[in-house]
Amino acid sequence: MNYKKRLVIADSHRLVAEACQHVLHHEFDVVAIVTDGRALIQAAFSLRPDVVILEISLPQLNGLDAAEQIKQKLPLLQLVFLTATSDVNAVAEAFRRGASAYVLKHSGTEELLAAIRTIRGGKSYLSSQIARETIERLLWQQNRTTSAKRLTRRQTEILQLLAEGRSMKQVAAVLEIAPGTVAFHKYNMMERLGIESNAGLFDYAMRNHMAPAQAV
Repeated sequence: MNYKKRLVIADSHRLVAEACQHVLHHEFDVVAIVTDGRALIQAAFSLRPDVVILEISLPQLNGLDAAEQIKQKLPLLQLVFLTATSDVNAVAEAFRRGASAYVLKHSGTEELLAAIRTIRGGKSYLSSQIARETIERLLWQQNRTTSAKRLTRRQTEILQLLAEGRSMKQVAAVLEIAPGTVAFHKYNMMERLGIESNAGLFDYAMRNHMAPAQAV
């Protein structure tokens, strides 16, 4: 009997995830479907799949940050981003954080299957609608200049939860930390980023795919 690789699918729209499962169930053992980034991390660490298919705009913890945490503990796991986000900076960031493939949702089933076959052969895959040369240039620039303004993992978690409309008390409950700690991180990141208002912080979250307006 042929061994099926284990797959976790993460998408904020369960209908999309289930459609993806239907397309791939002949090739994969789909061990979990999750709808937010924190659940994705828990599923990846407990189930240890071979492949994860994920969206960038996941609630609670976006796909980029979730991917980075997963790859740190499971470096051999392959990440396939299946997303509506075609912004080249987001694409470059996905590969910087360990993506094996990046596929646009409107590309269709055939391109997803092509991406799966490509990564099985040990190569990376980029949607044909995105210029590879642009992504390679951005990756080169990112590798040369690591921004001193980069937020810590805890700060990005807090920022996303605040951007989703939660109060500092609610954020503290989700992360199991004190509300005062949330406030400390919030004002520390505002100072680090040179942001003086909540609106400015929300705008930063939107531009970095941590705000609900990015979810499609």
